[in-house]
Amino acid sequence: MKVPFFTPKRQYNNIKSEIKKSLNKVLEHGLYILGPEVEEFENNLANYTNTKEAVCVASGSDALFLGLKALGIKERDEVITTPFSFFSTASAITRVGAKPVFVDINPKTFNIDVTKIESKITDKTKAILPVHLFLQPAQMDKIMEIAEKYNLSVLEDAAEAFGMEFDNTKAGAIGDIGIFSFYPTKTLGAYGDGGAVVTNKEKYAEEIISLRNHGQLNRYHHKEVGYNDRLDTFQGAILNIKLKYIDNAIKKRNEIGNLYNKKLKEIEEIQTPYLIENIQEVYYVYSILSDKRDQLQKHLEEKGIGTKIYYPIPLHLQECFKYLNYKKGSFPVAEKVSKQILALPLFPELREEEINYVVESIKEFYYKN
Repeated sequence: MKVPFFTPKRQYNNIKSEIKKSLNKVLEHGLYILGPEVEEFENNLANYTNTKEAVCVASGSDALFLGLKALGIKERDEVITTPFSFFSTASAITRVGAKPVFVDINPKTFNIDVTKIESKITDKTKAILPVHLFLQPAQMDKIMEIAEKYNLSVLEDAAEAFGMEFDNTKAGAIGDIGIFSFYPTKTLGAYGDGGAVVTNKEKYAEEIISLRNHGQLNRYHHKEVGYNDRLDTFQGAILNIKLKYIDNAIKKRNEIGNLYNKKLKEIEEIQTPYLIENIQEVYYVYSILSDKRDQLQKHLEEKGIGTKIYYPIPLHLQECFKYLNYKKGSFPVAEKVSKQILALPLFPELREEEINYVVESIKEFYYKN
């Protein structure tokens, strides 16, 4: 049996008539960038996240960058974040001229360890950038308490967190600004790059609207030097269609995650996901820990099963961040997890027989070797 790690084809086959109709409408009106479907999606996104403002941009990476710009983060400022995330979490900080200051992760959730944040705050610290990783938000109550105590901004990297909740509030809607990625593999994925910023503060939304379009609010009148970070109308049209089905897709993801939990719990050699209290999880990625990760991954590959490693090298050990003067051992939890973590296939259309095959293949690795 071949089990893909991810495929968009199954979902597309279920909704392709709607997708084609929506794209044809865009082709007919000819407004290919920031067209009416983008504005419609922004309204739908704000409603879904229960935020006042949503602004679409070209990618999740651009959303992080523009979010930091809107918060006024600039050269020589410091932003506290996690070393265990996708590259753009830290690169966005450097793109605005600021310095990423890393904090190790919680060994159970893999999110930022909130007990270690305060020790990294200096007079240069201007913001905290938590990442909601894999299936649950970071401990936002503690993060917001720290931010209020030290007068810091909070930018939520919710690139992987669409639909997740903390204390009945959607991920991305808790801090000053939240961002989403619509990369095709995401819980809500486009058919190309795309991203968005959500906020309850109009001033931040207005700044991002300006920055995404060359710093102009009125055509050819530039109040600042901005960027070309606009969302294509085709992607807005696609996202409007897919947003209609997102709750059902999330339900299916969680059913698959819970099925993995049930079937893998008897394998003592691996660690399955751990959930904190006061959250609504969404299984974007199902990751396990294994001391024999590389051997297990090879075994599953031989069985025709797709897997991924998120993330094999923590950000503080990336070559481009040598100037930050971190080294091996600086963040031992993140470094240990990076050597053990393995993501199994998970997408809403994954079939139970495929899940069973993955589980049996993992059992075969441990009990026949």
